[in-house]
Amino acid sequence: MRIGHGYDVHKLVEDRKLILGGVEIPYEKGLLGHSDADVLLHAISDALLGATAKGDIGKHFPDNDDKYLGADSLKLLEEVVKLIENDGYKIVNIDSTVIAQRPKLLNYIDSMRENVAKACKIDINCVNIKATTEEKLGFTGEGLGISAHAVVLVD
Repeated sequence: MRIGHGYDVHKLVEDRKLILGGVEIPYEKGLLGHSDADVLLHAISDALLGATAKGDIGKHFPDNDDKYLGADSLKLLEEVVKLIENDGYKIVNIDSTVIAQRPKLLNYIDSMRENVAKACKIDINCVNIKATTEEKLGFTGEGLGISAHAVVLVD
C-alpha cells in the first residue's frame, strides 16, 4: 500500500469556463491554465503519480507543449491511471478537498465523484470530494483563485 498527496491552485479569471471534477460549473469566472485548469483533477493526478513515485502532471503533460493546450483534465487523469496500472497499481480510495470561497459546490459534488470514479475505474464509494471556504482569508478567500488537495491510497 502506498499513499500520495496532491495539491494544485489556479487563478480565477474572466472569459474562462469553470471546470471542477470534470463538471462545468456556472460562474462568472473560470480557472486560468494551459489545460482546462481543473484543480481538483490535477491534485488527484498528482497524488496518484506521487504515490507511485512517477513525478507530477507537469512532467507528463508539460504546460509548454501545445498538445495539452486546452486539454480535458479527465482525459489526463485517465492517462495517469493507465500509467500506474501498467506498473501493477490499483487505486484503493481517493479523498479530496476543493478550497473556494465561491461558487458553492455542494450541488456538483456527486457529478464530480461520478467522473472521478469512472476515470479511475473504481467504485464511487471509494471517491470522496469535499468543498470548503477559507472564511474570506487568503487568495482563495478573496476569490482570486481556487485550490485543491487530494490524498490517495494505491495497492
